[in-house]
Amino acid sequence: MSNQPVVLEVKNLKKHFPIKGGVFKTTQGYVKAVDGISFSIKENETFSIVGESGCGKSTAGRTILRLLEPTDGEVWLNGENLYHIDKREFRKRRKDFQLIFQDPYSSLNPRMNVKELLIEPLLTHKLCTKSEATEKAKEMIEKVGLSEKHLARYPHEFSGGQRQRISIARALIVHPKLVILDEAVSALDVSVQSQILNLLIDLQEEFDLTYIFISHDLNVVKHLSDRVGVMYLGQMMEMAETDELYSNPLHPYTQALLSAIPSLSTTEKKERIILKGDVPDPSNPPTGCPFRLRCPHAHDRCVTDNPVFQEVGEDHWVACHLYD
Repeated sequence: MSNQPVVLEVKNLKKHFPIKGGVFKTTQGYVKAVDGISFSIKENETFSIVGESGCGKSTAGRTILRLLEPTDGEVWLNGENLYHIDKREFRKRRKDFQLIFQDPYSSLNPRMNVKELLIEPLLTHKLCTKSEATEKAKEMIEKVGLSEKHLARYPHEFSGGQRQRISIARALIVHPKLVILDEAVSALDVSVQSQILNLLIDLQEEFDLTYIFISHDLNVVKHLSDRVGVMYLGQMMEMAETDELYSNPLHPYTQALLSAIPSLSTTEKKERIILKGDVPDPSNPPTGCPFRLRCPHAHDRCVTDNPVFQEVGEDHWVACHLYD
């Protein structure tokens, strides 16, 4: 993996939503949903972003793809800055990056059958003729574990797991360079989850795919990921290779998240770290370190200084004053 070229580079990405108030609806402040995150992803790598609900991970995924316009920062895909491309040109690049949602039913047009859903992106991007698109649809539906007979059916005729397979087929039929999976298996039964995860791994190998996997389920993330980034209140708290992060978590927030994973071992005794309080309001974040109000190790410096996101080991990054 270390010799692979970088596909995606995110630099100081920010997405702030204005808060409007008063008679004239003036801007009263901002919700800092994503507040200056940076990371890079190599070809064929799966990079996961984890954190509690409201930490900004889904907003980060949508902002990377310009479904939300960024407040600041840069996103480079294969050496090209996506934020310096005008909207017309950007639409031509859409096929290079795809997003798979948590709820496949809401992302699939109920008036279109599976064949129409699969050939639409091919025809929209003018990648082939209609007859060629039909053949590609037949090939792709079988690659995701369904059959040609399913092409005539409509989304409501399938189970949740089957609909997610259709969403995956629709995303991959244009051969994207990057796929963002936003809680793509969290709505599925555990047995179906494992089938979809194994399918994603097989397809990644076959099509040389690069994934960003957004999830709150740390067991799923461990199974799928090469590297993991931990977000809290719009900022990246820790980032490392998966085995390193799970065996040697450095940030108190990461330690608390990992302590909550149920253990299947009868001999291993793991002490659960209970965090005090709730995630602060992102429209009024605490000064200094965003995690300090819930951190068991917080001290005076945490009140005034936001820790620098720095490399403290080989490809192991953390934002915490404990490691300054």
